[in-house]
Amino acid sequence: MSEDLFEGVKGEDAGDPAVAYGDSTTGNTPKISSFDKLYIVLISLHGLIRGENMELGRDSDTGGQVKYVVELAKALSSSPGVYRVDLLTRQILAPNFDRGYGEPDEMLASTSFKNLKYERGKNSGAHIIRIPFGPKDKHLAKENIWPFIQDFVDSALDHVVRMSKTIGEEIGSGCPVWPAVIHGHYASAGVAATLLSGALNVPMVFTGHFLGKDKLEGLLKQGRQTREQINMTYKIMRRIEAEELSLDASEIVIASTRQEIEEQWNLYDGFEVMLARKLRALVKRGANCYGRYMPRMVIIPPGVEFGHMIHDFDLYGDEDNPSLASEDPSIWFEIMRFFTNPRKPMILAIARPYAEKNITTLVKAFGECHPLRELANLTLIMGNREAISKMNKVSAAVLTSVLTLIDEYDLYGQVAYPKHHKHSEVPDIYRLAARTKGAFVNVAYFEQFGVTLIEAAMHGLPVIATKNGAPVEIHQVLDNGLLVDPHDQHSIADALYKMLSEKQFWSRCRENGLKNIHQFSWPEHCKNYLSRILTLGPRHPAFGNKEDQKVPVNCRKCIIVIAVDSVSKEDLVQIIRNSIEATRTGTLSGSTGFVLSTSLTIAEIRSLIKYTGMLPTDFDAFICNSGSDIYYPSQSSDVPSNSRVTFALDNNYRSHIEYRWGGEGLRKYLVKWASSVVERKGRTEKQIIFEDSEHSSTYCLAFRVVNPNHLPPLKELQKLMRIQSLRCHALYNHGATRLSVIPIHASRSQALRYLSIRWGIELPDAVVIVGETGDSDYEELFGGLHKTIILKGGFNTPANRIHTVRRYPLQDVVALDSSNIIGIEGFSSDDIRSAMQQLGIPTQ
Repeated sequence: MSEDLFEGVKGEDAGDPAVAYGDSTTGNTPKISSFDKLYIVLISLHGLIRGENMELGRDSDTGGQVKYVVELAKALSSSPGVYRVDLLTRQILAPNFDRGYGEPDEMLASTSFKNLKYERGKNSGAHIIRIPFGPKDKHLAKENIWPFIQDFVDSALDHVVRMSKTIGEEIGSGCPVWPAVIHGHYASAGVAATLLSGALNVPMVFTGHFLGKDKLEGLLKQGRQTREQINMTYKIMRRIEAEELSLDASEIVIASTRQEIEEQWNLYDGFEVMLARKLRALVKRGANCYGRYMPRMVIIPPGVEFGHMIHDFDLYGDEDNPSLASEDPSIWFEIMRFFTNPRKPMILAIARPYAEKNITTLVKAFGECHPLRELANLTLIMGNREAISKMNKVSAAVLTSVLTLIDEYDLYGQVAYPKHHKHSEVPDIYRLAARTKGAFVNVAYFEQFGVTLIEAAMHGLPVIATKNGAPVEIHQVLDNGLLVDPHDQHSIADALYKMLSEKQFWSRCRENGLKNIHQFSWPEHCKNYLSRILTLGPRHPAFGNKEDQKVPVNCRKCIIVIAVDSVSKEDLVQIIRNSIEATRTGTLSGSTGFVLSTSLTIAEIRSLIKYTGMLPTDFDAFICNSGSDIYYPSQSSDVPSNSRVTFALDNNYRSHIEYRWGGEGLRKYLVKWASSVVERKGRTEKQIIFEDSEHSSTYCLAFRVVNPNHLPPLKELQKLMRIQSLRCHALYNHGATRLSVIPIHASRSQALRYLSIRWGIELPDAVVIVGETGDSDYEELFGGLHKTIILKGGFNTPANRIHTVRRYPLQDVVALDSSNIIGIEGFSSDDIRSAMQQLGIPTQ
């Protein structure tokens, strides 16, 4: 793309953050009160999610994000104009976990907002919808969820379609009420939201929570693990790719702070602050962006519930009688039993026992500062535990270090570290610290946001917080404490001593926090959230008209999808014949449909079918151009003949995939890029990639590759597209002799989901037949609720190094040991029939 694309926009609107990030609330923003009956879908896949008594801190996945998404769901459902909110997560039936995590549907208690000037009216509320995916009897850590995401997507798609129809019936219109937005939380849910958004053609919103690239850089700086070890432990490259994909597909990305945008998102290929500013300026002027798109970055801090605001008696109790009364919360007794002198101000820290939370430095700061030890007590709330020996290695190591330091500094009687607390008791813990005129401390090496800082301020507690990350911006708003270097234990001790010894300073910080805390309320959050959502352009599913129902797919009981890319033309023809022979026998004749899914064009498919001696009408649909087009064959007369078959293009599917398609601007960039890819022999250079107009279509740009051995790895091309803010899928196919570039929401697996919704096909009744290798998108066909048959053997083309190189191993994407996947040697009709029987598909 030529540099003069941005000529004249340099410096324009440089001081306007709304322009820089693509966010703006000016103009004709709809009033929330003028809308109603919004259906909002939130997705958060990991952790233990329930509405009450959340087990925060039980494991590394059950922390602030769990609390955030549950409270967001409650708050949104209590907002004007919102009819229903579904929070989709994983159903957990594992032993030693509460049975509530296995309940398919949990209705959340609504949030009562005070001082609101509207009535909610009829409302279906907020629900936690738990969807089974992955091993039924096993709880999965977030790092192990990746191979099962497509299973979740298929089940979630079924739920959303049914619920959209139900809501349409409930509110009387009769037409489905599709989600106003699908909002993914964290990288894994970002992938799920991307696929759901594409399948349904509805807007997507993303919140990263804790970004992979930032985590990777932090871990590398610590120097404890190599990049390979980090990737093995955290699946970090899969996570980063998921975040890049979320940037490609999202209309809005919600960040908590400006720092998150400028220092964290700016690390990604798909987002760059200056480019975002320039594109925004072009959009404002109505200029052509030549197929470039950037998500809108919106800063909306998390909200907090104000149901537990402090009371004056918490701060001004009878100082001459510090003993606890019988009516005081039981958690107070649990904490106070640790202290020799419970009258001292309490330094409170609430954090999971993980190295990045830096709890050991806090203990060292307290232990080595004798004036601070004389002045105060220290309370460490480090999640819940039964025994250190039963904790995961990371948590156990941190907790062991803390206990070792307590012993080394002889802090017995001065430090509390209770084993258990309920989520409902956390407000009481803040109240206790406030009653002793203590302070809250968070000295994490880096804090993504720090909801605990907001909660502490809400309870009248001044804060000492890390200067790295979001606390800087929270402090600018609340002005209720001090910022410290988390690596400097002396500055931590000095800040705590200053806060607790200077009573006027403590009182001023407390008052500032209470005065400014309203800016972090859930009503304020939802007001800002919905005002952005309502500016999104209308997008909704298009599944065809009534007259389209004549296509036979809708009456099939089983669908066989042939998607073999790794064989010769002759072998593919035989595979097609054998697949049909294996299933079209006995009573099943006519109840089984066939779909050919391929990177071939419709013209190439016609030629192939003619070569087989079959009729195109032997198939119900053709997914061609790598999933960017769907055609339906039909016979124009009663006499079977290839010459009398017509092919109807599914234009409704095209409306699903055209989102962010770069069109002519993308084509021009790719032509320029292709001319730069050369084979060098001595001093001579020879171009190896050429535009292939014959095999291109409206939503598939094809290029011919002369020498695949000199192609750049596919991940490099995808990175290049993202840096240029061109949102698309690049695929190598035909043994890497052809490059196809298609829309971000187009793929063969997504086309199958589209067909399943449009024609009412149950995905567990679909079978996808693939080769051992294939086009660079073949691995996407493995996952999901459908059955997969892998044809193994020497007839497969060897995997090409160009399109098999990934940032992460295949097992991070596909659960190859799934009972839905079976591999067979050969492709005879008997082999295929036997495989289908093993998968539970009737063949006779």
